[in-house]
Amino acid sequence: MPANGRQFSITFDYRCPFARNAHEHVLAALAGGADLRVRFVPFSLSQVHVAEGATPVWEDPAARDDLIALAAGIVVRDRHEDLFPAAHLALFAARHDHSGDLRDETVVRAALASVGVDDTEVFAELAAGWPFELLREEHEAAVTRHSVFGVPTFIAGDEAVFVRLMTRPHGDNALARATIDRVLDLLVEHTDLNEFKRTTISR
Repeated sequence: MPANGRQFSITFDYRCPFARNAHEHVLAALAGGADLRVRFVPFSLSQVHVAEGATPVWEDPAARDDLIALAAGIVVRDRHEDLFPAAHLALFAARHDHSGDLRDETVVRAALASVGVDDTEVFAELAAGWPFELLREEHEAAVTRHSVFGVPTFIAGDEAVFVRLMTRPHGDNALARATIDRVLDLLVEHTDLNEFKRTTISR
């Protein structure tokens, strides 16, 4: 079944290299003309690793820096949709291509500014607090509704699957589109396939 017209969500945390790979494929597919309706859902890996009964990251002032990149992504997604693809890629690149620390405000600001986003405006929104509240809301909804435990998770209707793509599209929009086609086919059309994991990785 072709990907055209499909609607799905995909979770992200900028610290995960597999999330970077998957989101690059999604954005390259969109850039190549794929008719996809995608919701980009922030998901905090810091929260996933909080011990049971411990203070959630959204309530822990000491953990706030862990969340600034995700919160900044939310601001651009919801306030500057046209700039989101470039900003999204830039935040992934800051971590995985340039080895930046996304807990460092200057790193996040530089990534945003590099693609024309007004970083001062974004951080004013962070100071207002709503992006952190929305991050918590969307993270907890993903856990409650779909039992999401990591990134990237693709969600379509009632189906959700955690996916690890080992390669990046490297600008090949057709490859990206075919890759997302395959993921969505497995997600939606082959719900009986619960787990499919290679025992070795050829590299």
